[in-house]
This record gives sequence, structure tokens and C-alpha cells, in this order.
Amino acid sequence: MRHLYRALTVLGSYRAQRVMGVATLAGLAATVVIGLFVVPPDATQGNVQRLMYVHVPVAWVTFLAFGVVFLASAAYLKTGRIQWDRVAAASAEIGVLFCALTIVLGSLWGRPVWGTWWTWDPRLTTTAVLLLIYVGYLSLRKVADSPARRAKWAAVVGVVGFIDVPIVHQSVVWWRSLHQQATVLRLGKPTIAGSMLATLLLAFVAFSLAYGYLMAVRMRVGRLEDRSAVPVSSLSAPRARRPRTAADIPGPAAGVPTREPAGVPAPAPADVPTSVASDSHA
Repeated sequence: MRHLYRALTVLGSYRAQRVMGVATLAGLAATVVIGLFVVPPDATQGNVQRLMYVHVPVAWVTFLAFGVVFLASAAYLKTGRIQWDRVAAASAEIGVLFCALTIVLGSLWGRPVWGTWWTWDPRLTTTAVLLLIYVGYLSLRKVADSPARRAKWAAVVGVVGFIDVPIVHQSVVWWRSLHQQATVLRLGKPTIAGSMLATLLLAFVAFSLAYGYLMAVRMRVGRLEDRSAVPVSSLSAPRARRPRTAADIPGPAAGVPTREPAGVPAPAPADVPTSVASDSHA
């Protein structure tokens, strides 16, 4: 866990972000060119199968992002360090984005193949549930009124919500599904052509770099937000009142004589007896 945070810190430097950004663009461009113009179309689905080189890596990044949320949330519950909460929040935001893209790309692929944009297929349903879980995770972070409570509640959801990730992956095995069985992450050799497998692996690397780049940028923005944040308590707490002294009591201005009301004799000095004061006026 310590090595994970250290790697994210190193990747958060400006130079590392530039290198990773260039590598991400190069990998994505190579995936698009090879996937569209070099690799032959599928024998059954034709050219629509080329969506696989985007849809499957996007789904992989979704699992990767929520896996990081799980690890960072568990690390926060164990150590209580706010750095892990920051990692989990950043990865959850990216995971929600890629999970939504997974559903959209799956619908674009399913329309010409299945004849419908959406069906309550086990994998589609469990993926939709996964998206709702982590949208709720991000919403929960806006509800808590203190950073410690927010981090603790979110960490619990981040750990429990990850249970749906293996369910999504195994849904095509446990239930009857319109999705095909796994062709790469399976026992035995992959059941896919060599050129398609090489292009798919290239796409995995490119989208993994994209995830790393987005994480580095989001972590850097998060650190800047933490530095510029003003504690709420300093704005809402009342100022402590200083005890009033004789100097705070308003009195006559310096050099201005006081005037007594007409008909009221001036009080005698405190250190002069009253009888002496009377004789002086006689």
C-alpha cells in the first residue's frame, strides 16, 4: 500500500505527467489505427466487432479504478491517514466515468448485434448496479459534515461496494447471458486470433496509461485544493470576548472639563474629611 501511494506521488510530478500524457496519446492513436485499418474484421460480426478494442479496455479500467478504491479504502480504515481517502476519491471519480462509458459503448455494440440498445442481461444489470454503487459513493462524500466522518463512511462503501466487481466478471458464467464467454482472462489459451489479441493487449496498455495519467492529474488537483481550503470552523466560530477593564469603559475625553448639573454640589475628594470640605466653603 505504501508503494502504491509513493508511485502515485512520483507520477504526480509535472514531468511525469507530461511523459505519461504523450505515451497515452501515442498508445491510443496506435490502437485506433491498428484496430480500424490493420486487423481484419470478425468473421461473424464484421466491422462492428472493432468496438471491442475500446469497449473491453474501458471495462478493464473500470475494474482497475474500483480495485484501487477498494485498496485505498481498506488502507484508510487500517491507518486513518487522509492520503488514502484522497486516492480512493480520485479513483472513484475516474471509475464512474469509465463505467458509464462501458455501458454506452456496450449499447452501441449491442444494437446491431442483439437488435436492441438495452436488455436486462446479467452482465448489463450487474454493471448498472456497479455504476449506481459508486455514484452513491461520490454522493455520500458530499453529505458528511466533517472530513473524518466523510472519509470513514466512504471507506466502508468503497470496501463493500467492490463485491460487485467479481460478480460482474463472473455473471456470464453463473447465469445465462447474451454476452460471450471470456476469451482472454480464462483458464487455458485465449480463444482469439493472434492479431486481434495483440491489438487488444495494446489497447489495455494504452487505456491503463490513460488511467494513470488521469489519476496523477486528479491527485495533484486534490493537493492544491487541500492547500487552498479555508477551515469552516475559522469562519463560523464566534470570536472569544476579552474581559472588559476600566480602560474599556467610556469616559470624558482628555483635556475636556466635566460640568456638573446645576444645583448639585460636587462630591468631596475621597481623601479629605467631609467637615474640612464644609469649612473651606464657609
